[in-house]
Amino acid sequence: MNFPVSENVARMKSSSTFKAMQAAINLREKGFDVIDLTLGEPDFQTPQFIKDLAVEGLQIKGLTKYTPSAGMKSFTEAVCSFYAEQFGANILPKEVAASCGGKQALFNAACAILNAGDDVLIPKPFWVTFPEIVNFCGANSVFIDTLETNFVLTSEQVNNAITDNTKLLILNSPNNPTGAVIPKAEMIKIIEVCAEKGVYVLTDECYLFFVYPPEEVFSSAALPENLRKFVCVAGSFSKTYAMTGWRIGYTIANEEWTGAIVKLQSHSATHPTSFVQYACANAMERREDSMNAVAEMLAEYEKRRNWLIPELQKIKGFKCAMPEGAFYAFIDVREILDGVQFKKSADVADFLLTETYVVLTDGAGFGAEGFLRLSYATSIENLQKAIGRINNLFESEFVKIEK
Repeated sequence: MNFPVSENVARMKSSSTFKAMQAAINLREKGFDVIDLTLGEPDFQTPQFIKDLAVEGLQIKGLTKYTPSAGMKSFTEAVCSFYAEQFGANILPKEVAASCGGKQALFNAACAILNAGDDVLIPKPFWVTFPEIVNFCGANSVFIDTLETNFVLTSEQVNNAITDNTKLLILNSPNNPTGAVIPKAEMIKIIEVCAEKGVYVLTDECYLFFVYPPEEVFSSAALPENLRKFVCVAGSFSKTYAMTGWRIGYTIANEEWTGAIVKLQSHSATHPTSFVQYACANAMERREDSMNAVAEMLAEYEKRRNWLIPELQKIKGFKCAMPEGAFYAFIDVREILDGVQFKKSADVADFLLTETYVVLTDGAGFGAEGFLRLSYATSIENLQKAIGRINNLFESEFVKIEK
């Protein structure tokens, strides 16, 4: 029997990052020494003081009941205070909605504004979920290729791509999968272009604080009101505080957009876990502690990046720009796609998997055939081991690179 899957769901593709992760799990279960460099999941533990706050909320405050769909008052107010202190942003609690992670924040925001047939601009390469959210809504993904601008979206590209049917631009900076950062001045220009033409912007800021100097941390939530009313910021604690399993995030948008988001969420997840909201609200209030934890993680990511990228460049046929943010290396392997041994980047990823048990994600899933994504959200020891295996393989007789 063929199950009558919803057309909305049938249009969606499965996550390529989770497919790669499952391949790693399958091999590991068979006893192979697998090094999984696929998922963007920090290898750090959630800071202890945040764990303690969650226990306090559960055991002492007794937070085991429903909260408002927009989130607890203490949570929405803490988001406002945090952004005011960190960025000078003027946000009201009624413009904030808690969500079950950054992914649901994005999903809620897009579903609350998109109609079937709307055009949505998405810079390419993109996070794999962006076009699938658009597909679910019955809207159309219109891609802007950023290869020629070193993966950095420009206001000129956005201006040239907007038509009368354009409703929304979805972007994220620092970018997953490239690690590129849109400079503050250019980000402002992009949103100015969109505002002038009545196009809304959904900006994924889940890697907001993982920016390497000299690049600058910037949140669109700090824009002046005439621009911010066109923007929805999707934030997450998953990367920032290494809380991927806690499923907690938020949106910041104009009151009407937020109201639609809350209405949608009231019929789906209802709200994120009460005592998790409590922990995050208090973590934001303890800004010095929370930002010190972020700084420690960023320093370690930068250390890994600074070792990894030069080593990748040494591998025959690999090219990789230095990431400006996040924790991904986006490797250009087009030079070795000779149509014989490797016809596409998926062939290279499969070859590495079977010959070295190192798992990378094919760039095609991010809209970038000819590239591989490597997550360095893992120990330096794992990275050294993985690079050693790959380098040995590409120096061996099994790989014929003439170029």
